[in-house]
Amino acid sequence: MLEPLKEQVRAATAARTPLIIRAGGSKDFYGNESRGERLDPRGYAGIVAHEPTELVITARSGTRLSELEAVLDAAGQMLPFEPPHFGTDATVGGCVAAGLAGPRRASAGGVRDYVLGAKLLTGRGEVLSFGGTVMKNVAGYDVARLAAGSLGVLGVITEVSLKVLPKPVAEATLRLELGEAAALKRMNEWAGQPLPVSATAWRDGVLHVRLSGARAPVSEAQRKIGGTVVDGAALWHGLREQTDAFFAGNAPLWRLALPSPAEVLELPGAQLIEWGGAQRWLRSEAPAAQIRARAAACGGHATLFRGGERHHVFTPLPAPIAAIHKRLKAEFDPAGIFNPGRMYDW
Repeated sequence: MLEPLKEQVRAATAARTPLIIRAGGSKDFYGNESRGERLDPRGYAGIVAHEPTELVITARSGTRLSELEAVLDAAGQMLPFEPPHFGTDATVGGCVAAGLAGPRRASAGGVRDYVLGAKLLTGRGEVLSFGGTVMKNVAGYDVARLAAGSLGVLGVITEVSLKVLPKPVAEATLRLELGEAAALKRMNEWAGQPLPVSATAWRDGVLHVRLSGARAPVSEAQRKIGGTVVDGAALWHGLREQTDAFFAGNAPLWRLALPSPAEVLELPGAQLIEWGGAQRWLRSEAPAAQIRARAAACGGHATLFRGGERHHVFTPLPAPIAAIHKRLKAEFDPAGIFNPGRMYDW
């Protein structure tokens, strides 16, 4: 099943033919515009192993994300980073390559925090194996986690082992009416306390807080935080999958990654704040330079997540960091055939 992919890569390398790694295409919108012939890894699919007692699952890259999550759900487990699907065709390989996480990210960690091992098809047509199926197994460079969020520019992720966690016994969502500054202050206060806060979202004067864990701590946190208990299932799903009304429309959608205590942005447009203030979504027609300058002044950076022109989507890297990326790219993809332009303007 892997041999056709290897042959396609070898032929592309020999001819210097660019390849677009594309499975279900659910994340096509993300990143700069790329070009080339399609390499489709969906034929290499299936759950390789699932060890519920060891909290690890291994799957081939073409496996549907929904299939993997169904297997985990049957065992009372989950992917803690709540990866967005953005469509029914999302795959495990695309989930890791995109490196995107949902509402639970601030409390549970991101995609790369749960990547234990990975196999990568390089530009030389070789499959290299990195990491394994336990946390403490890394010697040298941790390439398995490096693949998370790489957008396929290093190679084709063919298999991945992920750490999983039990689903929480209890969850509750609270609704509080707070202004932006007050909401940021409260979220950062909660972050410094032993509270089972698993997600936060502020918009238009309303802050929602999700609590997850054992029943007693969740109940105690409800009492301490206050607010009104609401059914939050649709809210958190809508934020994860961006089906919430906030994400509708044609205005460019910016994703700002900031220190959680960062001040109010004071930028034109509609805003939605997640992750205790560390992730701020902005729908705005403001110039990219203005948005990026404001993000940098707050200690972070801005990505054009959806809409607008798909070039210069990511904040340019400082020269020393860009040099490291170029060396890594050259090592794994010497002919530069994988997803050219998707992550880097060069």
